[in-house]
Amino acid sequence: MKVGPFVEGRLLQRYKRFLADVELPDATVVTAHCANPGRMTSCTAPGIPVRLSYHADPKRKLAWSLEQTCMEGTWILTNTLIHNRIVAEALAEQRIAELTGYERVASEQRYGERSRVDFLLSGERGRCYVEVKGVTLARGSAAAFPDAVTERGRRHLDELISVVQGGDRAVMLFCVGRADVDTVEPAADVDPAYAARLYEAHAAGVELIAYRCAIGEDSVRLDAPLPVVNLRPRATRRP
Repeated sequence: MKVGPFVEGRLLQRYKRFLADVELPDATVVTAHCANPGRMTSCTAPGIPVRLSYHADPKRKLAWSLEQTCMEGTWILTNTLIHNRIVAEALAEQRIAELTGYERVASEQRYGERSRVDFLLSGERGRCYVEVKGVTLARGSAAAFPDAVTERGRRHLDELISVVQGGDRAVMLFCVGRADVDTVEPAADVDPAYAARLYEAHAAGVELIAYRCAIGEDSVRLDAPLPVVNLRPRATRRP
């Protein structure tokens, strides 16, 4: 998928969750919108290179958007709005092996009590509900989700469990926006309730798959599958 054009700069600070001050190459400092509700742990630090997009729409409060950051030479997709677009392209091109063979792909379909599923696949194979979660957090060679407490994420898992109980297929797809990791795991220390619900969903038949993104200067694409690991609660030691 084509992205950009981008302007590279240097991150000064991220604050109030959705704002970031960035120094451009000409030393101008701009405030960019940061479309990421998480903590962005392991993908922000003062002084790192970043990529911004510029939007001339007069209706926008901020003309600049933070798109990517670079940690130790690895570019990371920090704009969470792009992950669904990446997955949509891969679905259209039949590049997600676990999700091929469906004739129709619909996005943002209502389901459950008060949710919208990211993608609903349908056809002779039946129906498959796919939720997409963008992953930016890394711990060594392992990516982890979530990087902040997410009640919405737990609700989505409840909805997917209901889908399986109703006889349809349900998939949680982790779209990993960095290339320096080899596995994906639940961040149980960040949100124990989400991790517990993920274990329950997996046991109930919700499929967990993950793909890493390949990130270039002007393109991004879903690349290699990654194993989802540590899907059982760690046993606690007795004193």
